[in-house]
Amino acid sequence: MMSETGVPPSTNVPLSTGVVPTASAPPAHEAAPEGRIVTVARRRGMGIFLVLLAILTFWTFGLAVPTQVQSTFLLTGPPAVSVAPLVMSVHWISMVLGVLCGALGLVIVFRRRSRGTYLLFTLGVVFFIWSFLMWVSRGESLNLVDMLAETLIATTPLVYGSLSGVLCERSGVINIAIEGQFLAGAFLGAMIGSASGNLWLGMLGGAVAGGIFGSLLAFLALRYGADQIIVGVVIDAFCLGLTNFLTEEVLTPNQTTLNSPSTFSPIALPLISKIPVLGPVLFNENIFVYLAVILLFAINIGLFRTRRGLRVRAVGEHPRAAETVGINVMRIRYQNVILGGVVAGIGGAVFTLGSVGQFSADMTDGYGYIALAAMIFGRWRPFGALVATLLFGFAISVQSFVAILRPGIPSPFLSMAPYIITIAVVSGLVGRVRAPAADGQPYKSGG
Repeated sequence: MMSETGVPPSTNVPLSTGVVPTASAPPAHEAAPEGRIVTVARRRGMGIFLVLLAILTFWTFGLAVPTQVQSTFLLTGPPAVSVAPLVMSVHWISMVLGVLCGALGLVIVFRRRSRGTYLLFTLGVVFFIWSFLMWVSRGESLNLVDMLAETLIATTPLVYGSLSGVLCERSGVINIAIEGQFLAGAFLGAMIGSASGNLWLGMLGGAVAGGIFGSLLAFLALRYGADQIIVGVVIDAFCLGLTNFLTEEVLTPNQTTLNSPSTFSPIALPLISKIPVLGPVLFNENIFVYLAVILLFAINIGLFRTRRGLRVRAVGEHPRAAETVGINVMRIRYQNVILGGVVAGIGGAVFTLGSVGQFSADMTDGYGYIALAAMIFGRWRPFGALVATLLFGFAISVQSFVAILRPGIPSPFLSMAPYIITIAVVSGLVGRVRAPAADGQPYKSGG
């Protein structure tokens, strides 16, 4: 006897989540299903880390800086109304922020409850970052609006990549091929956009390119049961070699006709784009940013508020149980993997049609792998992934702006920041997370 969602009570799939519980009980140290497990040892480690950041903030960014040194943050950008710059004393404010950061670290170390640990940790890191920005811009001006706008630009392709990963892995297929789909989408988007003079056709071309390689991943992984990680890596390598070859043989000799698309112009939303700071950052962006917001809501609602979304998650958790109630596991996986490829292809077109205006070899620069890390950090949820992509995008933006200010930090060290965060995420330093139970596991219908 079936429920209205198509999943009978015998499968024990809660209607609110669609997750099939495993036989083993969850660990006693406070982890809800799909949540991060915060052990006592991890809490202490996070607290000690904040204390170390506090010492660095108090001593290097505060006490070691002369009391008269100030930092200026510019808060105005078009089309917002002008506001006065924010001038702050580096010495005194950094010392205060260092004390606050250290206090939060001690609270995390000695408190008995785990609830709110990540919020306190995030707040402490924010104090450190603010002090760091004051220190690198001491005696100079830093345009905070431009830096936040650059953060959003760097975040946008990561959002598409992480959403692609969510679509694929929620149905049980690992998509390591996001990097290759980015490259294919960026290449074909630039070429079609240039040849046709129509940026919308270029975006469509990027989506088609991503869909083609999504289909290839689905065909090899689902039809033949090939190792999904190996297939993804092979697709990445193939796309890198193919786009490099075609760039040299096709685009470079025809640079003006095939590799010089214009880019989508920013669309200023009436009234709200005039808001200081937030207006020019959030409400004066190109179509890729607004489309990413629409996809975030659409995919989140589709996965967690619809019957089809429940079936997709059931397939990713317990495909055999899903099949016993009439759900076509292979069809759902094919559809989701191809759709994930389409989304990643649009994300690739962001690089050429939304930002740079031309394709260059290996221009995605590992963003596909960063998007995967963001998806993991976000617990395979669209809005969780959004928070993670904003973190990575901010790291990318900060390293470019700090390099301009030349604070004495080697630029190669700054460029390592996004990838250091990636390593921390995938290694579990931010907490263990539970992937969909059937993620990456080959499945044969009727087996």
